Amino acid sequence: MTSVRTLLNEYDVRPRKSLGQSFLNDGQMIRRIAVAADPQQGETIVEIGAGLGLLTEELARKAGRVIALEIDPRLVRALKDRFANCPTVEIVPGDVLDYDFSKTNPGGRIKVVGNIPYHISTPILFRLLEYRRSIASMLLMFQKELAERIMAPPGKKDYGIPSVIVACYASVSRALTVPAGCFYPEPDVVSTVLQFVMYEDLASSGDHVHLFATVRAAFAQRRKTLRNNLRAAGVAEEALEWIFRESRIDGARRAETLSVGEFKILSETINRSDRIEKFLDKGQGI
Repeated sequence: MTSVRTLLNEYDVRPRKSLGQSFLNDGQMIRRIAVAADPQQGETIVEIGAGLGLLTEELARKAGRVIALEIDPRLVRALKDRFANCPTVEIVPGDVLDYDFSKTNPGGRIKVVGNIPYHISTPILFRLLEYRRSIASMLLMFQKELAERIMAPPGKKDYGIPSVIVACYASVSRALTVPAGCFYPEPDVVSTVLQFVMYEDLASSGDHVHLFATVRAAFAQRRKTLRNNLRAAGVAEEALEWIFRESRIDGARRAETLSVGEFKILSETINRSDRIEKFLDKGQGI
């Protein structure tokens, strides 16, 4: 496998801190990630942040089709040169936050793989969840601390918005731990690769709007009770009494104590209330 340093010199490219560029440079780890992704003939894989294409190359050995997303024009040129004679790889320039995953494989579901930029990891994750109906699974690399928050169970200090939202839509497991020494340039953090397997999603989009609004409002200030946070989010006092009575959830509890199932019940109850317009205005985003 060609090294990152060799390719950087060949294409006269230097890593850009503004884009959070740190390239995976360990051949064994790259192969382990490719194995964890489990590419199959007939499958479409979208790779986020293809970089210089080392993981792209491994995925393309077995996948039916690889769409490599890359925002840096310098790397796009390098990728197009490297994969000019590989018909199963398509290089797509642009920002992942603008990419429409639903059009990648109409009528089917795709896999997503990526070493995503740490400074925008959460927006990318939520963007991907917007396309949950089009994605079968995701293998994504995060800074270890964010990975811990995503996987945190109720009652733990790391349990928060990412923990709840992800658990509503996917089962999550730790696939790999990636030491800083596997990258060039070497970052100051340890990385974790998480495997997401999406659930079948039959709920309406409106239900998801309510769920996201509920979770976001409940965690707005972690030390405050559910009642105080929902009131601050615009739920009328008289509506709060009905919501907590109907959901059988104590408004004096804090968000970190609620299970994912309880958040769903709370969201569904709020959805049935007739005084939540202001609340919903703050809940758009997933």
